[in-house]
Amino acid sequence: MNSRFAYALGFSLAWSTAGMATAETVWLDDLNLAAATQGWGDPHKNQSVEGHPLTIGGKRFERGFGTHAAGLLRVNLDGGAQKFSASVGVDDEVNGNAASSVEFIVRGDGRVLWQSGAMRAGAPAKDCEVDLAGVKSLVLEVSDAGDGENFDHADWADAKFETAAGRPATVPAEPPLAFVAPYMLTPAAPATPRINGANVFGVRPGSPFLFTIPATGDRPIKFSAIHLPHGLKLDSVTGQITGTLNKPGQYLVTLRAKNSLGEAEKPFRIVVGNQIALTPPMGWNSWNCFAGAVSEEMVKSAADAMVKSGLINHGWTYINVDDYWQNHRDSQDPTLRGPFRNRDGVIVPNSRFPDMKGMADYIHNLGLKAGLYSSPGPWTCGGCAASWQHEEQDAQTYAKWGFDYLKYDWCSYGEIAAGGDPNAKNIPLWGKTAKDDAGAIFPYQVMGKFLREQNRDIVFSLCQYGMADVWKWGGSVNGNCWRTTGDIVDTWKSLSGIGFKQDQAAPFAQPGNWNDPDMLIVGQVGWGNLHPSRLNPDEQYTHISLWCLLSAPLLIGCDMTKFDDFTLSLLENDEVLALDQDELGKEAMCVLKDGDVRVYEKDLADGGCALGFFNLGPAAANRQFNQLATLGFKGKLRVRDLWRQSNLPDVDAANGILPLTIPAHGVVLYKITAAK
Repeated sequence: MNSRFAYALGFSLAWSTAGMATAETVWLDDLNLAAATQGWGDPHKNQSVEGHPLTIGGKRFERGFGTHAAGLLRVNLDGGAQKFSASVGVDDEVNGNAASSVEFIVRGDGRVLWQSGAMRAGAPAKDCEVDLAGVKSLVLEVSDAGDGENFDHADWADAKFETAAGRPATVPAEPPLAFVAPYMLTPAAPATPRINGANVFGVRPGSPFLFTIPATGDRPIKFSAIHLPHGLKLDSVTGQITGTLNKPGQYLVTLRAKNSLGEAEKPFRIVVGNQIALTPPMGWNSWNCFAGAVSEEMVKSAADAMVKSGLINHGWTYINVDDYWQNHRDSQDPTLRGPFRNRDGVIVPNSRFPDMKGMADYIHNLGLKAGLYSSPGPWTCGGCAASWQHEEQDAQTYAKWGFDYLKYDWCSYGEIAAGGDPNAKNIPLWGKTAKDDAGAIFPYQVMGKFLREQNRDIVFSLCQYGMADVWKWGGSVNGNCWRTTGDIVDTWKSLSGIGFKQDQAAPFAQPGNWNDPDMLIVGQVGWGNLHPSRLNPDEQYTHISLWCLLSAPLLIGCDMTKFDDFTLSLLENDEVLALDQDELGKEAMCVLKDGDVRVYEKDLADGGCALGFFNLGPAAANRQFNQLATLGFKGKLRVRDLWRQSNLPDVDAANGILPLTIPAHGVVLYKITAAK
């Protein structure tokens, strides 16, 4: 062989071999998926968003990434990747839910490189292949296909990169903000008595009455009430008012609290009529902290913590058990296995909940109320026994056990509504074939009727994620509150994406009928894997401020046995909570936009008005706000900082200025009243 040719051939082979050595297949699931953002749940490697094997259209995939719309994952390529490929679709775990639809979009350096079009549950996977030559930044996006995020469980299955140089790396969807240490604005409650909470309470004729006067101040406190109607009695030590009122009407009562340092009183209106929940429910729900691990012991501990922490003295009332108090259809956990119902059809709690009535009584004896969870379908979201074809019996059972609240979650009813159950006859359908919303309304109408027939007030919470514009009809089915959105998680993207999109439902809020943007995500949360909320302190102030302006149900989602001082300070500011509990019941709306700043306005029963100045941007916003007259204010105005519970200098509506410094993702919350 010619030596020059041999040398050239050897060089060529060496170069080729070196080139081949740098080529690599990198699986998406081997990257850091924690950088992904999504509309519900956490990113799952090689599993669906609910933790099941990845399955699309009946085909199982061993590798991939299960997420939920709206989902976003950014990948830094630096031009070294050649190709991206995946099989994409809606995971089979949501088959039968008509609301399940997504679109997969691949963007490179700001350009759309590939999109799937709308995909629905049950459809086969689509193959995605994208040429990445020269692309530096890739975005894998899952949209809701234009119909909301409900049940949008999406899989990037068998997803991988072919690279020529370097290794792809995920990057956060949003640049992290500067660290903010916890800081407490809420002043300590005075040692002298102060009566907090709502000024009005609704009860139906003949229903058991339970109201605990929420009062702060050094104990012991002696409680009393002037003009308490016949049929009610007050425990002067605990402040618990119990009994029964049979005659419809209104009763004007004066509540009093006295200790060694002073005395406080407050007017209180009792309304006996058809409507309950005259102010949004305030309490705790087990899901965001314990999820499927909940037990009777945990629930009792939560009730104890509500009292021990002092939150009961600020109006927090409900202790609600979410999913997994029933037996499960296929769990291997022995505590969840057992009969779904007894011979008479009565639902059977699992072994973690040996005494449902005893648990409710325990909660009531503390001066609190008890809540429960079910679904109109045969199974709950977690796969436990639900109420399908046992609605009347379950309503009677809940009342007999002594529960005061029912969260009723759509879940498996989606298959029935879409016509997937041959035994479901003569019911209106909803989904692909429905021409109106009767099928979406029907299951809530059924349970609402049976709850209303019980000799007990049970707050009815419709959990169907805002489908069919529930705010327009929720009250007509005896609903008291209804979810307007998908599930919240403890990220700024989730919080802001939900909280600042509530205006369309706002006009339908009123006493007894409340829009629900989902539970609170402060404190130790984690859906069975506890961690401190990923919201920074400024974002948590925004969260509580916005939910109170929205007249939202306030359900704490954290482990209350692990309260820290900062979280407690968020939850015990009575002047902020008073916005949520205002008896006018008017929900705030966005009235001004100025760059990243949003101004929300809420009218109040005393003639005042709350203004929330929110900064959605990544840097502090400074404003000289001079638009009070534009918002309809007149004359000289008193301005009160509600978080600090302190007055600012009075301003004139025509030419006065409010200097504002709003932290990134933070809030300034004021109450405006006419100056005397």
